[in-house]
Amino acid sequence: MNKIDQKLKEIRLFCEQNANPENVKKYSKFFTEGYDAYGLSQEIFETQRNKWLDLWKDEMSIEEYLLLGEKLIATGKYEEASFAITFLYKNLKNLNTNMFEIIGFWLENGISNWAHTDLLSGRVLGDFITSQKVTIEVFNKWTKSESIWKKRAVPVTLLEALKSDIPLMRIFAIIEPLMLDPAKKVQQGLGWLLREAWKLHHSETEVFLMKWKDTCGRTIIQYATEKMDKNERLKFRKMKK
Repeated sequence: MNKIDQKLKEIRLFCEQNANPENVKKYSKFFTEGYDAYGLSQEIFETQRNKWLDLWKDEMSIEEYLLLGEKLIATGKYEEASFAITFLYKNLKNLNTNMFEIIGFWLENGISNWAHTDLLSGRVLGDFITSQKVTIEVFNKWTKSESIWKKRAVPVTLLEALKSDIPLMRIFAIIEPLMLDPAKKVQQGLGWLLREAWKLHHSETEVFLMKWKDTCGRTIIQYATEKMDKNERLKFRKMKK
């Protein structure tokens, strides 16, 4: 058995030994897409993750963490994917530009819920933007993916771009192909991005919302306008035909 498969076996055994069905029942209500989990508590998860990171720091390269992560997310088990993602964001300094699309591949081949999508987007993919390892235009082809999670990752990752000096119109140009997407989880991500954009750039964001208010999904408008006052929200009601 090679090193990667040994680590995989060790992680799986730990999860099985610390499984808690009550936690699975407790948290499954948050995942309409399904929740296949062991039920590890957050404390147990984080303590063991940190222990492994310390034990493996001199023997696991970032390339090996990527290979291990690919195997972990393929199982469909919630905590195994969580380990895969957190191993990466604890090693951000070792990620390079060539690894961006490898990580993006996870969103089409294993990642299967909003929580992991948002964790991967905010803690890992976002770093590629803020550290300027990639430009935001790399997301143009992601908007054409068949995976709702890869499409959701676009606006959620672009939340990091709002904190930079990247022009807002460049950000909006990336998300435009998604504005008619029917998937609610994608619409929620878009609405989240637009809500945060509005907090920083009222006028430009309202112009963009006005352009799409009659054709985009209402979930986008609902999320994007939830911090506005009642009168402001009324402007973005869908015009009746």
